[in-house]
Amino acid sequence: MAGRQPGGRRRPPGAKGPSAPRRPPAPKRPPPAVRPPVPERPPAPEHPPAGVRLAAVEELEVKVEKLIAGGDGLARFEGIPIFIPRSAPGDRLRVRLVERRPDYGRAEIVEVLTAGPDRRTPPCPYFARCGGCDLQHLEDAAQVRHKAAAVVETLVRLGGIEPPANLEIVAGSPWAYRLRTQLHTRGEGEAVEVGYHARGSHELVPVAACPILVPELETLLPDLPERLGTEGPEARPPRRLDLAAGDGGEVTAAPVVEGLPHGPVDLTVDLPGGPLTYHFDARCFFQAHRGLIGELAARAVGPWTGEEAFDLYAGVGLFSLPLARLYRRVTAVEGDRVAARYTRNNARANKLPGVEVVTQSVDTWAANLPAAADRVIVDPPRGGLTLRLRAALLERRPQRLTYVSCHPATLARDLRRLLSAYRLEGLALLDMFPQSGHMEAVAQLALA
Repeated sequence: MAGRQPGGRRRPPGAKGPSAPRRPPAPKRPPPAVRPPVPERPPAPEHPPAGVRLAAVEELEVKVEKLIAGGDGLARFEGIPIFIPRSAPGDRLRVRLVERRPDYGRAEIVEVLTAGPDRRTPPCPYFARCGGCDLQHLEDAAQVRHKAAAVVETLVRLGGIEPPANLEIVAGSPWAYRLRTQLHTRGEGEAVEVGYHARGSHELVPVAACPILVPELETLLPDLPERLGTEGPEARPPRRLDLAAGDGGEVTAAPVVEGLPHGPVDLTVDLPGGPLTYHFDARCFFQAHRGLIGELAARAVGPWTGEEAFDLYAGVGLFSLPLARLYRRVTAVEGDRVAARYTRNNARANKLPGVEVVTQSVDTWAANLPAAADRVIVDPPRGGLTLRLRAALLERRPQRLTYVSCHPATLARDLRRLLSAYRLEGLALLDMFPQSGHMEAVAQLALA
């Protein structure tokens, strides 16, 4: 039917004109979404993690492969490393797990099924419980061989550092060598006991002898309980007692205890260029192996000469004094006030006026290291170089850098970074701690 035109008139049939609006076409529906395929689960690992595999294990039989740095033996259970104190390479053992970690375990010996070729009966009757020694169950020469191999393996594994062809291994007397010790006490009055902490705990193991001490210290042990004891109910002995020995049977103790000697002792050390005499007391850090102190100092200082050297972590001046014979000026930096005072006195007593002592922490002082110094020696604690000191060494780049270390893992960490600017010229390993799992390393570096 024709519609009306505007004004009321009908639109004739067939006439052209506007028509009613058409409904817009419905939008097209998008195609249905295609769900991504569900990924297949990866196959379960052939072996669950080490911690899971060890969870249900209490005891197991293992064979010890080698010693690691620190003196523990390494064995494996289904490929999982198991660390075992007081074990020997070649031992076949029954062990009990005492610690389970995600990627390793620790165990203690239940029974030695077959002894390795280097195992022996420990000479000291206290070894089974005392924590002072780690390796008395190994022959002396074997200790040196296995410890040196462990240090080298640590440098390679953690630092990617191949030891130089001129690697030196130096050993001294394995017994009656230690001229410093730290004892602990228990009780009071007439019931005082003196000894060392048990392995892995603070339990006291009373001792009346210690065959690694120099004789003048060992002879004190049987009488110490009586000397420290008192009938006074309020008096208590010090819980820690440090002892040190010098030349001629001199002994010093700290803290001050009535009836025990205290104050400085003298120790003369044979060195290239002639002997030097060091004064120190029981409060100070000083190297412990009487027969190897000169060997250590000679290898650290070496034959090099120049205008100025820096001895960082100087202690009482073990390296500062021989450096002063080879360099016009030596700056010794030491944070401990007692040790720094002894360094000044030692330089004065040995007529070495070129030594300047800075009593300041090495980390704080590091910003003062001048660029391109002739020589720097660092002998840090077990934690190694601080980030600030390592950065200063890499920025200021002394011509020659000597790193003395008692901890191969931190040495490997630091050398890995230092060798971006230096080359490793020499490495010496000194057995400064016989019957323990530790060695002292001296690394000589020169600018690349």
